[in-house]
Formats: sequence, structure tokens, C-alpha cells
Amino acid sequence: MRGRHEHVELAKGWSRWRRATLATVLFACTVAVSAASSQDTRVDRRSQDRLEDAQRREGEALLRLADAAMEGHASSDFSIGWRNDFFKAQAGTFVPFTVTIDRSGLTAANALMYVRAARREGATARHDVGEHYPFDIIFPVTLSAPAGQPVRITRGFAVAPGDYDVYVALRERSADPLNSDRHLKSAVLKQALTVPDFWTGELAASTVILADGIDTVAPVSGDDVLERPYAVGTNEIHPAATTSFRRSRELIVVFLIYNPTVSAEKNFDIEVNYHLFRRDDAAPGGSASDTEAHPPARAGERYITRTPPQRFKPSVMGSGFDPVTGPILAGQGILLSSFQEGEYRLGITVTDLTSRQSLTRDVTFSVAGS
Repeated sequence: MRGRHEHVELAKGWSRWRRATLATVLFACTVAVSAASSQDTRVDRRSQDRLEDAQRREGEALLRLADAAMEGHASSDFSIGWRNDFFKAQAGTFVPFTVTIDRSGLTAANALMYVRAARREGATARHDVGEHYPFDIIFPVTLSAPAGQPVRITRGFAVAPGDYDVYVALRERSADPLNSDRHLKSAVLKQALTVPDFWTGELAASTVILADGIDTVAPVSGDDVLERPYAVGTNEIHPAATTSFRRSRELIVVFLIYNPTVSAEKNFDIEVNYHLFRRDDAAPGGSASDTEAHPPARAGERYITRTPPQRFKPSVMGSGFDPVTGPILAGQGILLSSFQEGEYRLGITVTDLTSRQSLTRDVTFSVAGS
């Protein structure tokens, strides 16, 4: 698999999402009130003003939720779950994330979601009202989900490497924006993040993603990557909703490799090995003699098997691939039909055969019945 990451356009749009312009962004994201071009159509200016005022108040309510959470006074009518990954972007690091919400606790079909990333200088750091944050934006979202499943909302943002507190405020929207009497449920999540730096020049890799599948798509660029953050070049990754898989499924593992050593002739050579371990509380862990054949098992797990190594070099990737501007999209599909039920760890070793640098990544999952 291969692909070029298209999150590079994000830096161009950062400034327009800052807090000072949130009212404008909110209005652009919500239902617009059209000015009539026909002489026969008259706009009720008073109704338009009322609608704009209602939309402004919606945005202000979201900001107040985030502000209160930053002061340690979060109040929520329902819970919000969080999961994120880290990708390299042209300016900093891109953070695709998914929030999950129990649909049974909601009363509206639509909502507004505000995302704010604030630098974390320390536990007692304070932030001034009206401050500009490294990232903040309001998204309109739909609160729909298949029967029996939670609402899953996937978005993304880009920031410089460092420590952050990310605030996600979500508030229901009334079908009638002028109806101010109805109680609208809301919630706010605070998530601490340590954002890695992929720009050190050293061999690096993204987080490892367990996926339901990968589609071939037209490249996504500009601000569209905020709403389709798992689009990587001409591939779009669909992260799995759970880390538990039935034996009838295929385990799909995907991740991105950055900064291979590249010669003046554009040659590079990356090898990836995948080793599978199964949780076994009675197992003592691996011994030093194991290391020649495979990485040693940890205490409480047993080594199972490996898949054939993968190689990424010009003859495999094709003449059109440039490892300087595009990441190596690596991955593995493993049929689970022969697996016993239980908990597993897939240990991944990435080796740059030119520089002899290497790194490891792990992903855990469980296998249930058929």
C-alpha cells in the first residue's frame, strides 16, 4: 500500500479558525439566510436579525462550556468518549480523533461541536478570556447512529508538537433555532494530549490504526481534511469502532512511516516485521534465546507467529513515489478464522536498512467467537 498525506494544506487555514472569528465561522457552517436577488422577493430583515442572534447565542453557549471546563467547572448532561491518532503534517502534527456519544441520552437529531486545543503550561495555568488558541473551530454534526450503536463523530486538527488540553463541547440544536424555551442537552470533554514531533529527521511512525477497511478515493485537500481526517493521499482509512473482533473478521492494521534515509539517487529501503503474541497469564515471558528468531514475549504472554516481512523501496513503491514528501503507508491484513479466543498483541518493528535505525510499535486486540 502507498499514499501521500494531504494534511499539508492545514497550516494555510489555521488563522481563520481562531476564536476572534468564531461567530463568522458558526454562521457560515449553519443554515444560511439568503439575500434575494429577485425584485419579487422581500427579505424580512427583522427575522433575519433574530436568526443571526440565535446562531450567535448558540456559539456563545459552546464557548461558555469550554471556558467553564478550563476553570474546572465542567457540567455535562451525557458522557463523551475520545480516541485519537497522530500523523505528520507539513506544519506540525495532525490529530485525527473520534468522539463517541450514547444516542439514548440525546433528544435532538443535530448538534454543534466546538473543539479547542489549549497549550498546557502546567496544572495551574490560566487562560485569558478572548485568548487566541492554537486551534479552535465549531462543526455542525448529525447525531445519528445505527440501532444499538453510539454516535461516532470523526474530525481532525493540526497543532505544533507539545502538551495540550483539548476541550470538546457539544450542544444539541433545536429544529427551530428561534425556540429558546426548549432545554438543549450539552456536554464537555477535557482530554490531555502530548503531541509528538515527526520533524526531527529520525525514522518515525504514526500511531497504529485498527481498521474496518480502506477505500480508494480522490485526494482530499484544504479544509476538507478537518472532516475527513483519515484520508491519506488516494486512500481513506476507516478506523474500527472496537478492538474486539470475531473470528469471521479480518484484522486490518494500518500506519504511516516517515523520514526514511534517502540517498542522492532517491534510494531508500525499509523493512517491517509483524510478530504476534497471545495473552497467557501462566507464561513466564521470553528468554534471551528468543531474540534471534523474534522479539521476546513479555511476562504473561506467549509468542504465536509472525507474518512475512514487508519491504518498501523504489522498485516496490514505483517511480512516482517520493519518500521526502509522502509517507509510506504500511499495513497488514490477518484472517482471524484460525485464532483462539483471547487477547493478543501485534508487535511491529520498522527498520531502515540504510541507516540501521529501527523503531517498534504495538497494537492490542481481542478475538471473540465467530
